[in-house]
Amino acid sequence: MILEMKVPSPGESITEVEIATWLVKDGDYVEKDQAIAEVDSDKATLELPAEASGVITLKAEEGDAVKVGQVVCLIDTDAAKPDGAAPAKEEAPKAEEKKEEPKKEEPKAAPAAEKTYATGAPSPAAKKILDEKNIDPATVSGTGKGGRVTKDDAVNAKASMGTPTGGSRSSERSKLSMLRRKVAERLVAAKNETAMLTTFNEVNMTPINNIRNEYKDAFKAKHGGVSLGYMSFFTKAVTRALKLFPDVNSMIDGDFKETYDFADISIAVSGPKGLMVPVVRNAETLTFRGIEAEIKRLALRARDGQITVDDMTGGTFTITNGGVFGSMLSTPIINPPQSGILGMHNIIERPIAVNGKVEIHPMMYVALSYDHRIIDGRESVGFLVAVKEALENPMELLMDNNPKKALEL
Repeated sequence: MILEMKVPSPGESITEVEIATWLVKDGDYVEKDQAIAEVDSDKATLELPAEASGVITLKAEEGDAVKVGQVVCLIDTDAAKPDGAAPAKEEAPKAEEKKEEPKKEEPKAAPAAEKTYATGAPSPAAKKILDEKNIDPATVSGTGKGGRVTKDDAVNAKASMGTPTGGSRSSERSKLSMLRRKVAERLVAAKNETAMLTTFNEVNMTPINNIRNEYKDAFKAKHGGVSLGYMSFFTKAVTRALKLFPDVNSMIDGDFKETYDFADISIAVSGPKGLMVPVVRNAETLTFRGIEAEIKRLALRARDGQITVDDMTGGTFTITNGGVFGSMLSTPIINPPQSGILGMHNIIERPIAVNGKVEIHPMMYVALSYDHRIIDGRESVGFLVAVKEALENPMELLMDNNPKKALEL
């Protein structure tokens, strides 16, 4: 029986996907549920599993945009599964060796006649001038009879000031994936359709570093290899600040403002297909261990190409960490339809004034980009200050002065 495999719907509102990569070749035998292709939607990259075992016939090329429900391959379910390795082919009998005939000596080409002034070479006077200018006569167009290079041509000749004489000059043209095109479209829309502003502050990371240095080994041992990173502190600080400044946890819907009493935090993570933004649901209810475990789970799914549309749907606020790539300061772009995004950056030891004295501390610049249509300056600055206060006093504001209980040790 010939089974027609159609593109399944990867999620609501998605009507088209793109064949990113075929993982099998035309004529291969595939097993049921074996991944046969990676397909890009405008929200995620997904694997397409075989619906049955059999020999596959491909009906779409890599890069093709196909509609949901369209046939992309055929599977012959009656085809027999090939035995292990194919038997070695019998060596074909050697053809009777032909006696080599002596090669005929090809006639030598007549030597090219030396180029003279009469045949277009520069005159002795012109050649002397060109030699003094270190100019190759072959690069000079002659104006004399028969294209001869005259003395005037040599006088007026100029050496090249930028002609490349070596190195690679190649380029490569490749089509953007559907996911990357959608990301680009959303980023441009965010710039064009929001009144985006960014406010900045800096955070002294010494208190968090002290807590991590003291408890990170015990935390990892207690919680099955889950590390105590910076993201749990930042997520806890953000959810606290969102309660204090609920406008930052709001979105515009036409003429209405929708405010949420929960914090679904989108965390930007890097995957093989680019930046993904999976969502940590109800982050305000999670412990440090719960946040770190969920971020680890989502990051692994992104790395392995297993992120789904559902993983990235929703989100009321975004945190992005450019510091892992070495960024010192940036203005993150809002993740629409959200109204705010917090940008983390790298940690640099810098001298700062502490109680009238200069001390060196690990410092991080933080940036809040926000939609000024719905968030005023007071709320944006107050929100970022609240984040800074919680990060610089985590023991009291995030752990209720009991780090062992907060870290479930």
